[in-house]
Amino acid sequence: MTHTIALVDDDQNILASLSAALEDEGYRVDTYVDGLEALEGIVRKPVDLAILDIKMPKMDGMELLGNLRQKNDVPVIFLTSKDDEVDEVMGLRMGADDYIKKPFSQRLLMERIHAVLRRHELQSQDNSGGEVMRRGDLVLDKSRHLCAWKDTEVNLTVTEFLLVEALARRPGHVKNRDQLIDAAYGEHIYVDDRTIDSHVKRLRRKFKAVDEEFAEIETLYGVGYRYRGS
Repeated sequence: MTHTIALVDDDQNILASLSAALEDEGYRVDTYVDGLEALEGIVRKPVDLAILDIKMPKMDGMELLGNLRQKNDVPVIFLTSKDDEVDEVMGLRMGADDYIKKPFSQRLLMERIHAVLRRHELQSQDNSGGEVMRRGDLVLDKSRHLCAWKDTEVNLTVTEFLLVEALARRPGHVKNRDQLIDAAYGEHIYVDDRTIDSHVKRLRRKFKAVDEEFAEIETLYGVGYRYRGS
């Protein structure tokens, strides 16, 4: 199945290079130079995934995402050049599936696209409405991409969600980095081991923002990670 991706950015160089790279990967690409044009185009011609720059004329990425979410649940990946996490958190709360910071490698973006599309395809095949996993104070609602700790929502990217799910599915069992890479990205995508370490650091930071005493994700040096599940 060939997926169609909407690429929205006011930088013509990014549009040209990314659209060429995406087409080389077998995707169909619709390009837009501002949020207003993109909203009209995506509503008129639905796509399988949208990649949105945050800072754009006429309608920025945040406003575009808000308008899209009123009409459909197309998966969205944000492109952001900002160093802080304010826009990332706001975007995830509004319903973005993932984000990637500029500058980025095209291979990394392809991996994120694959992971987001894979998740949405699996959810669309789940006619039962999804699965809710409960592990003590942790709740993972796969159908709504909702993670909560002690009744407080924790905003996770799709990759982070898949990592927590993989760890929490079997509390006390160790997952090595290769197993976590497979869970988050798929079996045929190469990701450096340090990428998983970075994801886990961000995961801990997000959970600790909700509960300073959070310590459920343990590191076994030289082995991998496990979820305590206390």
